[in-house]
Amino acid sequence: MKNWILPFKKNVHWQLKFLDMLRSLVILVGLFSASIVAAQNTASMVRPNFEATALEEAPQIDGEVINDPVWAQLTPITDLVQTSPRYGAAISEKTHIRVAYTDKTFYVAVVCFDQNPDKIVVSDSRRDADLNDEDSFLFIIDTYNDQQNGFLFGTNSSGMEYDAQIDREGQGNFNANRQQGGVVGGTNINWDASWTVKTQLGAFGWSAEFAIPLNSIRFTSGKSVTWGINFQRNIAKNTETAYWASLPLGFDIKRLSLAGKMSGLELKSPKNLKVIPYVLGQNARTQQGTVQTKTTGDVGMDVKYSLTPGLTLDLTYNTDFAQVEVDEQQVNLDRFNLFFPEKRAFFLENAGQFTVGSPGEVDLFFSRRIGIGDAGELVPIVGGARVSGKIGQTNVGLLSMFTQAVGEAIPENNYSVARINHDFAKSRSSFGGVFVGKSPLGTLGGDDNQVFALDGKLGIGKKAQITGFVSKSATPGITTDDHAFQINGIYNWDGWNIRAGYTEVGEGFNPEVGFLLRSAFKKPDFLIFKQWRPENLGPILEVRPHISYRSYWNFDNQLISSFTHVDNHWVWPSGFEVHTGINFTQEGVLTPFSISGVTVDTNLYKHEELQLVVITNPNAKINLSNRTVIGGYYGGNRVVTSNTINARFGDKFNVALNLNYNQLELPNGDINAFVGGTRLSYSFTPRMFVQSLIQRNSLSDITSVNARFGWLQNANTGLFVVLNLIEDQSLELPKQTQFFTIKYTYQIDAL
Repeated sequence: MKNWILPFKKNVHWQLKFLDMLRSLVILVGLFSASIVAAQNTASMVRPNFEATALEEAPQIDGEVINDPVWAQLTPITDLVQTSPRYGAAISEKTHIRVAYTDKTFYVAVVCFDQNPDKIVVSDSRRDADLNDEDSFLFIIDTYNDQQNGFLFGTNSSGMEYDAQIDREGQGNFNANRQQGGVVGGTNINWDASWTVKTQLGAFGWSAEFAIPLNSIRFTSGKSVTWGINFQRNIAKNTETAYWASLPLGFDIKRLSLAGKMSGLELKSPKNLKVIPYVLGQNARTQQGTVQTKTTGDVGMDVKYSLTPGLTLDLTYNTDFAQVEVDEQQVNLDRFNLFFPEKRAFFLENAGQFTVGSPGEVDLFFSRRIGIGDAGELVPIVGGARVSGKIGQTNVGLLSMFTQAVGEAIPENNYSVARINHDFAKSRSSFGGVFVGKSPLGTLGGDDNQVFALDGKLGIGKKAQITGFVSKSATPGITTDDHAFQINGIYNWDGWNIRAGYTEVGEGFNPEVGFLLRSAFKKPDFLIFKQWRPENLGPILEVRPHISYRSYWNFDNQLISSFTHVDNHWVWPSGFEVHTGINFTQEGVLTPFSISGVTVDTNLYKHEELQLVVITNPNAKINLSNRTVIGGYYGGNRVVTSNTINARFGDKFNVALNLNYNQLELPNGDINAFVGGTRLSYSFTPRMFVQSLIQRNSLSDITSVNARFGWLQNANTGLFVVLNLIEDQSLELPKQTQFFTIKYTYQIDAL
């Protein structure tokens, strides 16, 4: 071995001691949290509550609340408390919220009074667009009262529809890979239910009425049922956020263990059978010297049936995802795997039920392995079935999917997942297990692969939690070191976020229906983060000093990667932010590898980086987000800048420009990588839109255009017209590909 390995050998004793220290820190965090929770004043944890009102007459859903006689008979909820900008102060604008239900529908009405209605901000009318940067109203319901999972609904003054499934209080992986570009935690905005919202603007401000059919959500039926519930109002002109059930700094509405309570519900089991057929026509045109065209048609169907109020059966045949937005292009300037998030609706619905592991790093089940090959090629899905939901406080998820063969390389496969875990609601704890399997079918052969795992979390009061999993894979020919496990200790309260953990992936661990950011590693990590609002800081609202660390070691105790981040966030009341940080990195390269044709030699590389992040007022019509890193990289230097410019023109037209540039000066050569993209969106109504994504990747020399027209009906069904253009200039003979697709889906409520 070369001389550079000597530092590893000299420091093995220190490294092992450091790992022992990190393991001890996990325990200490838990004990520290437990001691604080034991000393807390339980009276301060009393949550607001109210009795649910059953209606004999349903209100007319038209957005008119003030003069509606049905709502006039109900006493409004009015006491909302700010978290920003004046933490703990009463909301600055009067707000009246009313809640009621019938045997078929759950209703919420809100009047958002505003002394300056001409200053009401509407930034986006697209379904599921972010509501935090405009005047908006949201509410969350914990229909099992398990303090962990729920449904989130929201709107703005133009009647935009926002809905999401929340799992594990929206918690994800705190140090997930920056390249993901998608949500890998417990917030699933791609869940789309059938529901209605109408709004009205006036001299008083604005009002909204929500009607949520009970057969669109899952719950426990019975008498005297209690749900968790919370309400949020955003007031753009003040960059203000207020909640009904007040929250400590650092939390948002998804913190269901701190939600208020709505009791006295009497709920019957609703009947629910939805049949969702589709028809599709597609024209494909390929030009590479000669032109080839092909026109095809297809049909398929999904069926959704409520076995119980909490358990749903989904069936799919000849599954197609032509209407889904394409992936964002990425460049790999490292030696590890890129992560592309799941965007297909069938797999995203109830996805939290099947999530086990460390999202974006060690996913034991990763649905993109079904129907998408290793090179990104589409693999036809014959069909499948899924049962998901709850039986009491026990979560159940069963999935079985079948895919066709593709040529001689990819055989027919069956993918199966069985997931069960039980929530201990009062303690914010759970325990469960999962089985994930892949079985080749037909004559092409192939090897079976299975993964087994147990996972759980132990809540320590409201402030702390210990989480973890242990897993084993089974692959023919691999009999040793086929394990993976993780343990994390978390303390999160009053602006403090303290975490410490340890993850290990054995050299033989092989989750073929999962995702590994890296294979074969031992990783300690920690985070110490404080969200602080001191007085006498002049125009600054908040500072967030923090330090984080993670490192990856092989099983010979050699360092592969180390990243230490020291930073502070400076936040102004307008939402303007500046993050000033420094990174200390180490990369141990045991085997030379190539980055875009430039070889990185064997060595131990130690560097420092300066990091600057600037985020302008997100409520402004034009806002900017920039992240710049300048420092050493594999023995050379690099400059990385990621920029997003958002502009809105009224509430209908939105433009987002993404510019990512990497300049690498390495000992064996230079690399300049540019990935740019433009998103354009025009909403004729909240349910009719045109969207496009134009991308350019300088390393792959690929330019692509994805344009979509959507005319939505219920639950993201309707008419979709999609155009995909791809031009690949990297080939000796450039290749142009064009797909033009028309797809129509229709939801039939059979029961």
